[in-house]
Amino acid sequence: MLADFGHFTLLIAFLVSLYAVVAAGFGSWQKRPLFIASARNATIVTLPLLLLAGGSMIALLLSGDFSVEYVWRVSSLETPTILKVTALWGGQAGSLLFWNMLLAIFLAAAMLRKWGEEQVFMPYVIMVGSFTQLFFLGLSTFIENPFARLDFVPPDGNGLSPLLRHPGMIIHPPMLYLGFIGFIVPYIFAMAALISGKLDDEWIRTTRRWTLVAWLFLSLGLILGGRWAYDVLGWGGYWGWDPVENASLMPWLSGTAFLHSVMIQEKRNMFKMWNMFLIILTYCLVILGTFIVRTGVISSVHSFARSDIGPYFFGFIAFMFIFSAFWVSKRRDELSSPNHLTSFLSREAAFLYNNFVILAILAIVFLFTYYPIISELITGEKGFVGPTVYEQALAPLFAVLLLLMGVAPLTMWYRTSIERLQMSLRWPVVATAVFTLILFLLGIHSVGALIGLFVVTFAAVLTLLEFWKGTRARMGRGENAWQAFSNLLARNRRRYGGYWIHMGVIVMGFGVIGVEIFQQETQMRLQQGESLSLGNYTMVFNGVERYAGPDDLVVTEATVDVLKNGRLVKTIHPQIELYTRTQQPMTIPDLRATISEDFYVLLVNWEPTTADAATFRVFLNPLVNWVWAGGFIFVIGTLIAAWPDPRKERQRVPQPRRAAIGAAD
Repeated sequence: MLADFGHFTLLIAFLVSLYAVVAAGFGSWQKRPLFIASARNATIVTLPLLLLAGGSMIALLLSGDFSVEYVWRVSSLETPTILKVTALWGGQAGSLLFWNMLLAIFLAAAMLRKWGEEQVFMPYVIMVGSFTQLFFLGLSTFIENPFARLDFVPPDGNGLSPLLRHPGMIIHPPMLYLGFIGFIVPYIFAMAALISGKLDDEWIRTTRRWTLVAWLFLSLGLILGGRWAYDVLGWGGYWGWDPVENASLMPWLSGTAFLHSVMIQEKRNMFKMWNMFLIILTYCLVILGTFIVRTGVISSVHSFARSDIGPYFFGFIAFMFIFSAFWVSKRRDELSSPNHLTSFLSREAAFLYNNFVILAILAIVFLFTYYPIISELITGEKGFVGPTVYEQALAPLFAVLLLLMGVAPLTMWYRTSIERLQMSLRWPVVATAVFTLILFLLGIHSVGALIGLFVVTFAAVLTLLEFWKGTRARMGRGENAWQAFSNLLARNRRRYGGYWIHMGVIVMGFGVIGVEIFQQETQMRLQQGESLSLGNYTMVFNGVERYAGPDDLVVTEATVDVLKNGRLVKTIHPQIELYTRTQQPMTIPDLRATISEDFYVLLVNWEPTTADAATFRVFLNPLVNWVWAGGFIFVIGTLIAAWPDPRKERQRVPQPRRAAIGAAD
């Protein structure tokens, strides 16, 4: 009964979204405001309908109704309650339902905002947004029905995939979904601006915070995904250039380029066409990324579902791309910018170079990610691009990007004199060169490491100087250091929030260099009581215990003492978890972590013989925790940049009475 109710609410939501698209289109065409208002209400009503559907699915998961195929696939009698709830996004049909719920939340929020001067956008925002909702509702209602029933009622379910039982997976997928769906909002406003012909900066100002929030969620999803990989996949790293990882990275890259580029449109009334291209590209990459995750068309450790919805996704992407291209072409004259670059050494140019580098990175990631499909179409055989190729191709571009992050704030609008730039760079270059020389004298002789550390340190020095110059200027007004620094952030949140984000990226850069260049690894079979050494660490194998865990889990747990320079620093317990229902093993590492390094241990195999023997794989990961620390700084910076400024909000409040009097005059 509950399953039937859930599917019924999905069907009604589909019909309501269809009505919203038609009513908004008709109201706009016939200049009938009542139809537009009705379409707006229909878009809002879609949300409670989908919340009812999602609530029905959660109730079915909690009650263990295995007559519903989705419940049988992703849950079991012994699955913990919290994992029964998160199983909503643990499979194909449920994750599409969850996607629809989140999209309905974003669209309803867009409808409930104060439209003010953007009233002209409303019918087209409804049309494009509800059409996107309609596509995903069609998949959930007719293709991947989460409420479909089995022909019989099994006594128990399969249980959630072991890869999805990690605590990080409770948060990681929703963050990615929120980031993906959040970028749909600026896209639909961009299309509304194109269709309505209102191509000033209003749609950008309206969606700037939406874009920042989407970018924040997508950033969090990427960081949490890296941590999940580090904790669960057992290969000693956090990013393997997996196709699903890349599918999330690509819209993040184009969204990053868009966030930088729109500043130039707001400041200098430039790059209108370019900004439209970037937001359309981001939207298409969001849908394409969802296509990769949902169809399993490219093999991935993160892809938990394979289905036949690929052609529907491909058709939708093609349609929306053609639709977008048509309106861009139709409005190409209005999208031409009145201002142009006056100097290749200016802040506008620096932002443009930043965009070009980011899109070059995006192009390489796109080509390598889809290389298996491209090679199969051309040669009939699936090719593969490994992590080493990615790193060799992208390392120089990331270095250039970091340099631009540091140098761009030193440039001026319109034109920057070479002499002024040289003066600004002289002492940072000297300080960074001295620091790099010290590293060389301390024993770091890798050319790649020295170049990377020089670039990251140089960017850090330049960024910190921006904070120092702003703080010192405010201290000259009589503020103490803390007041000056906090007021600096509060009074110019967008600028200094951006610098804070840059510092997060720079800190992550140190961590990436530490792991990628200085990581040490070994693997050895040990008898109980034997030891191995790596760097200045020694680990002693004390024994293994096997015991039953929750649900269908059997745990094989080793006990290992970790010594640094001969002194015991921690006892750790790496594990092998076997899920007996599916016979799927999971290798769960344990580690000794500090701010400078991780000693990371995996139990590869245990041989319960007379004298217990086990095989261990051990990593020494320098500076890996700087990656997570940088992510934390990164998030703080985004919150600073996105936080509303009451003074600016008051300045933007329209004055309807004065406008009305002026109109009457």
